[in-house]
Amino acid sequence: MIAPQYVKPFLKHQKNDRNDAEAICTALMQPNMKFVPSKNEEQQDIQALHRARRRLVNHRTALVCQMRGLLLDRGVTIPLTLGRARQRIPEQLEDRSNGLSAMTREIIADLFEFMLQLDARIKAFDKRIDQVFRANPECQRIARICGVGSKTATAVVAAVGDGKEFKNGRNMAAWMGLVPRQHSSGDKRLLMGISKRGDKHLRTLLIHGARSVVRVSQGRTDAFSRWVNSIRERRGMNRAIVAVANKNARIIWAMLRRNEEFRAHT
Repeated sequence: MIAPQYVKPFLKHQKNDRNDAEAICTALMQPNMKFVPSKNEEQQDIQALHRARRRLVNHRTALVCQMRGLLLDRGVTIPLTLGRARQRIPEQLEDRSNGLSAMTREIIADLFEFMLQLDARIKAFDKRIDQVFRANPECQRIARICGVGSKTATAVVAAVGDGKEFKNGRNMAAWMGLVPRQHSSGDKRLLMGISKRGDKHLRTLLIHGARSVVRVSQGRTDAFSRWVNSIRERRGMNRAIVAVANKNARIIWAMLRRNEEFRAHT
């Protein structure tokens, strides 16, 4: 299997079955062509679980934004965080002095009830992911890495398997979009922000985990925390977060490919 974006450059003239087949055959003959590895049934099941959960989370985010917008139209502001929205929206619905009409209160109350139903479904998916995590030794091994939890571990194992499709850890980090974009020519080498290629869900999980690592590293004196703090002081918080996520991706590849245990930094 070949990713469509790698076949597109070889497509001639207009799109039809004949031209598509010719482009695929031409792409197959390229010496450095990248192929998409096939996944077993267990990997597909875990990915389906993550995708279903992510869909519910996206619906919940959109629902909260809609409720905030409806209240803002009436002059009522709600903080951006989900936790504060859960707290403030019921308070505004009970407050009879904020000028909300009866119909608006009913609409927002129905939307809020729907959000609570989504919360329950998301928690159910979280329990299923935890069950998969506890039943998979590979996931439990890589979850010993700082900033890698059950969701990240199961998502990575489902996506990359044993990591044999990647030559080294840097290749896997590049596939996840955790390396700089390049715009170089001749002697001029320009590095920009991260490429953000590959699986957005995996990259998001690794970035969230790295953010918590950078936050708790402040004030610690172990070798890994000193490395994180030095990057944060020299390059800023965001670059330190990406550096930790990139490092975790490389460590995960080494553990999966070489069947090694996590060795904490000393």
